Amino acid sequence: MAQHPPIMKGMPVFLHGGDYNPDQWLHQKDIWKKDMELARGAGMNTLSVGIFAWAALEPRENEYHFEWLDEVMDLLAANGMKAVLATPSGARPQWMAEKYPEVLRVNAARQRELFGGRHNHCLTSPVYREKVQKINTMLAERYKDHPALGLWHISNEYGGECHCPLCQAAFRKWLKERYGAIEKLNLSWWNQFWSHKYNSFDQVESPSPIGEWGSHGLNLAWRRFTTAQFCDFYDWEIAPIKRITPDVPCTTNLMHTYDGINYFELGKQLDVSSWDNYPMWTNDDRDAQVASHAAFCHDLMRGVCGNRPFLMMESSPSAVNWQPVNRLRTPGLTMLQGMQAVAHGSDSVQYFQFRAGQGGSEKFHGAVVTHVGSDQTRVYKEVAQVGERLSQLTPMLGSAPENKIAVVFDWENRWDLSDAQFGLNGGDKGYEAAVCAHHAAVLQNGFGADVIDETCDLSGYRLVIGPMTYMLRPGFEDRVKAFVENGGVYVGTYCSGWVNEEDLCFLGGFPGPLREVMGIWDEETDALDETQHNHFTWQGKRYETRDFCALVHPESAKPLAVYEDAFYAGYPALTENAYGKGTCYYIAARTGDDFLRDFYAFVTKQAEMEPLLKDAPQGVLCTERKGDQGTFLFVLNTVPRENTVTLPACTAVENGKPVNGAYTMKPYEVLILRRK
Repeated sequence: MAQHPPIMKGMPVFLHGGDYNPDQWLHQKDIWKKDMELARGAGMNTLSVGIFAWAALEPRENEYHFEWLDEVMDLLAANGMKAVLATPSGARPQWMAEKYPEVLRVNAARQRELFGGRHNHCLTSPVYREKVQKINTMLAERYKDHPALGLWHISNEYGGECHCPLCQAAFRKWLKERYGAIEKLNLSWWNQFWSHKYNSFDQVESPSPIGEWGSHGLNLAWRRFTTAQFCDFYDWEIAPIKRITPDVPCTTNLMHTYDGINYFELGKQLDVSSWDNYPMWTNDDRDAQVASHAAFCHDLMRGVCGNRPFLMMESSPSAVNWQPVNRLRTPGLTMLQGMQAVAHGSDSVQYFQFRAGQGGSEKFHGAVVTHVGSDQTRVYKEVAQVGERLSQLTPMLGSAPENKIAVVFDWENRWDLSDAQFGLNGGDKGYEAAVCAHHAAVLQNGFGADVIDETCDLSGYRLVIGPMTYMLRPGFEDRVKAFVENGGVYVGTYCSGWVNEEDLCFLGGFPGPLREVMGIWDEETDALDETQHNHFTWQGKRYETRDFCALVHPESAKPLAVYEDAFYAGYPALTENAYGKGTCYYIAARTGDDFLRDFYAFVTKQAEMEPLLKDAPQGVLCTERKGDQGTFLFVLNTVPRENTVTLPACTAVENGKPVNGAYTMKPYEVLILRRK
């Protein structure tokens, strides 16, 4: 059991706070003191400040106004609170765009964008980098010894891309470093196709709707380059901060499965991962699926930074303002949302936003303090209840899940699948949904799971699940073989082992280098539209398939179930292959959730793995954190109706009372137990 130190030095408690924008109230500063009282009343110990505050800090070039931020930092310290202090690079001021148009992004159609929005800057621009590093240096120098400084919040929700001449030059430099010679690039991208061969790196342009858009090698390289640009820019941002405040951790808030950045790469540079959690709660039984997806996202955001405790940097205590249907939180949902984050390894519950703005596009976004400015609202009282509960959970601070099951979610594989033209064209072929379905089935069987990518070590797991590993990144097949050979259980699926890291198809039959360990030859794949299905029967129960049906030939594998319909009736739909000391299963078709739940109940039983909670009813999820102070079990009823569970022998963390056996959970109730 590994106990990690508190994320904020001198704050050995769970962090409870939210995004605060005092710069929006410079004309009415008397609100600040009232806000401090309201924050304390809700059990808050942190507030995130300075996000998007560049115009308030530097309203004109080289004219700085830190006095208002000094006052806010002093107020935080006087009220026993810490600042999650942001760098302001998420939205630069108008004067910069007017004087230095090179900081404005150029879109893929090669049009320079006007000032507006946010994250509207060129990552390559020397002017922008100079301005960012200058103001970051001033912030670090000014507040390095301030008692309120607890954590650096670098920018906000990195995203987007720029196609300007500066970025084109940077892209070509990156390509030269990756490929060395233009002929290697041409071969890697199969550029003889359509006579698209380059004679020099200077001829390469980023993907564009008015130019090259159909080269999968180019598209993949551009996405990798964009990730590298964000990683480099993050390093640039934190360089003065790390030099001046080396003991203050840095993070940037991520956006779960955001497509534009490979978070496993960016996560290597974060002191702690943090993310913004906005489930689309429905206030009915569909919340079981909403909670399952949120669980996946928590596990993913923990995984990108090495499965250490993370931070839920943002969540909404009430209705947001941007979802198709902006529902209020049913009583109990704010508690469930916060405790679910903690259950999966978060050492914080934080909100966007603390006080609702009087204007702007987010004025009706959920907030702890609404426009009435009172502590008597339902939402405020529920947030205060979360704060009170967090104060009782200190013994588990710094603990983390220690799961023996991992599910593979790989950004580069996802990018390549979204480009691939086969079967169901358009979009990402349902890759994220497929991974989430396998993850959810594991959770519904009472197990916790890590989310990893193809570069991660597999040796500490007993079961690894790799849905749709279409692209095999270097070394992944060797890790899978070694894992199974040494006694692990690996589950692969349709659309696995088709291409290498450059999107070149493997010759000699799919699933390429995984053919031996899987024990099958995947000859071809049928695509089904929404009206079409196939079926197979396994262990006496009939299941439906949809979307993809791979036609495979068993080699060393043993068929466990076969298709019943179409011309490929009799072909295996599910196989099992003994390899070394372990076992590899191959699911040849996309199935419903019913099969996945039954299948993982079987697989985990065969592997002699004990669930955290046996026979959990639909809608009940559980996970575990382990540390020096013990093992803590979370049981969450994610639906607005009662559910009866059978609990192992435990004690309730908050009151020390023993629990064991049948227990009826209230709607959205969360139990936090210490195992005996």
